[in-house]
Amino acid sequence: MLIIPAIDLKDGECVRLRQGEMDDSTVFSDNPVATAQRWVDAGCRRLHLVDLNGAFAGTPVNGDAVTAIAREFPELPIQIGGGIRNLETIEFYLNAGVSYVIIGTQAVKQPTFVAEACAAFPGKIIVGLDAREGRVATDGWAEVTALQATDLARRFADDGVSAIVYTDIARDGMMEGVNVEATLDLAQAGGIPVIASGGITNMRDVRALAALHSAGIMGAITGRAIYEGTLDLAEAQRFCDENAA
Repeated sequence: MLIIPAIDLKDGECVRLRQGEMDDSTVFSDNPVATAQRWVDAGCRRLHLVDLNGAFAGTPVNGDAVTAIAREFPELPIQIGGGIRNLETIEFYLNAGVSYVIIGTQAVKQPTFVAEACAAFPGKIIVGLDAREGRVATDGWAEVTALQATDLARRFADDGVSAIVYTDIARDGMMEGVNVEATLDLAQAGGIPVIASGGITNMRDVRALAALHSAGIMGAITGRAIYEGTLDLAEAQRFCDENAA
């Protein structure tokens, strides 16, 4: 199981939000490339980037920072989400050196776009499902729909999606622990590998998820915990390498 450090980009800086609120952010660094270097040095094997401005704008806003990271670490798999609403944006990021592109809002509002993107860029598409109490949210979590995350996971099962990033909004940035049950439900519903996100705080969360690796949980994204020191990235990845079921 992969432990994937998150770099959330807002106005060119590295920040963390609480429950997706743009007005409740903590700036961790003004140098995205140096931040990426920190996690590369700690042994990360994949990096998760989010263009927070882009998620609200519906178009890339922090593309320069993403491109700079991808160019600095050409061998490191990078996944990017936030504001990806068309094939042109996907192509832009892949040409910049990003390995995977995460479709979030557009996957909910226009599900056929996922199949179209998977056909155009095989193996490069991840779906991002962000939910509050099981219901999917869109537009930078500003809108909560009536759709259940598990139903959408089933919808994309045959489209060629490489993974689903599942975020429990209520846990994100709150340091309250990961929603293991909901993450497992999603993995079982769609049969697509799931990357857990939101609330991963310490080794207890890592151990709980690693125990379910064989059930379809392929990774865990962590942000605030590794920046504030409640989780050691190198220790967590080492544990997963040695103990994931």
